[in-house]
Amino acid sequence: MNEADGRLAENIVYFARALRAAGIPVGPGAVLDALAAVRTAGVGTREDFYWTLHSVFVNRHEHTILFDQAFRIFFKRRGYLEQLLGMTLPQVPGTEPEKPKAGSQRVQEAMFSGLNEQLKQEVRELDIDMRLTVSDQELLQKKDFAQMSAAEIASAKSAIKRLVLPLDEVKSRRLVPDRRGHIVDMRRTLRASMKGGGAFIDLKYLGPKTKIPPLVALLDISGSMTDYTRVFLHFLHAVTDARKRVHSFLFGTRLTNVTRSLKAKDPDEALAACSAQVMDWSGGTRIATSLHGFNKLWARRVLTQGAIVLLITDGLERDPDDKLAFEIDRLHRSCRRLIWLNPLLRYEGFEAKAKGVQAMLPHVDEFRPVHNLNSLTDLVRSLSAHGTRSQEGQAWLRKVA
Repeated sequence: MNEADGRLAENIVYFARALRAAGIPVGPGAVLDALAAVRTAGVGTREDFYWTLHSVFVNRHEHTILFDQAFRIFFKRRGYLEQLLGMTLPQVPGTEPEKPKAGSQRVQEAMFSGLNEQLKQEVRELDIDMRLTVSDQELLQKKDFAQMSAAEIASAKSAIKRLVLPLDEVKSRRLVPDRRGHIVDMRRTLRASMKGGGAFIDLKYLGPKTKIPPLVALLDISGSMTDYTRVFLHFLHAVTDARKRVHSFLFGTRLTNVTRSLKAKDPDEALAACSAQVMDWSGGTRIATSLHGFNKLWARRVLTQGAIVLLITDGLERDPDDKLAFEIDRLHRSCRRLIWLNPLLRYEGFEAKAKGVQAMLPHVDEFRPVHNLNSLTDLVRSLSAHGTRSQEGQAWLRKVA
């Protein structure tokens, strides 16, 4: 093996480690297969080299976008690899600058986190403890999303992904076999008694079937919510990935259903799909118009079997009028629980003086802050409990009065 082959093998190993850090399951066997494939197929052109590694490292469709971004960034940022390929190619075609795609940021962080390490050392597995210290974790839990740095936002997203959301189950009218039921299942009872020749009768019972209620999220993406929108989208993606019956809507001046976009396994791909689908990012806020569209087009489809609605907005309505109170009351009557999550509650001196806030408060069951990890943890705990309708909104109005 000459020097060029040795450097090529080292870079393939380093590239495989970067893929593994980015979330693609690449083991030692895949690295050996990649080395053998490149040795057999040769380097050829950049495209040939791309598809040779792609055929070995990518086994699932959702990993394609991560591999593509990793490959492009690797060739773009590591100049010595271009020189290495130049030893075997007369000319390596250059690449024009492209608009960042979904997954590029995560791939860059994974790929260049260990850039200062020596590549000529023996390849070994590194066990990295990514957990925060106790003091750092406490600070992160309490820190406002709007004041976090890029690294802290990344840690917050990882913490959000680990949140467990065991929603309380509700009873339906459908009956299923249940040992503790109160209704005798005559068919199963007779069948069981026939097995013993009718000498004894073992009563079988039916009970109500339980289901996890649907979760419907209405997220405000107006300009006043810019610092929180992306973090909340990561929270909704984590919930959608863990639960089947989750419906997500974004609204600013219009309502957009992004449920299908958030079902993508990769969070960056899901958020990129939402960005491409929504046309009114960081604009004005028309809560009444958006709620009217939801009540008219979607309420009967998604607000079934005791649905819980999360309304995430600061309540700063552009055109507050009687229409907002009517639409929020209609939404409240259509669901089992309506929880309003407002980032403005992070201020101790918050008062419900805005007309939009005053119109909405009488019709919500819970009024909660949502500005840091602690507030999200409290929300998960609240959804896990057997909550009932309360009068929190009216209590806030009495404080102003």
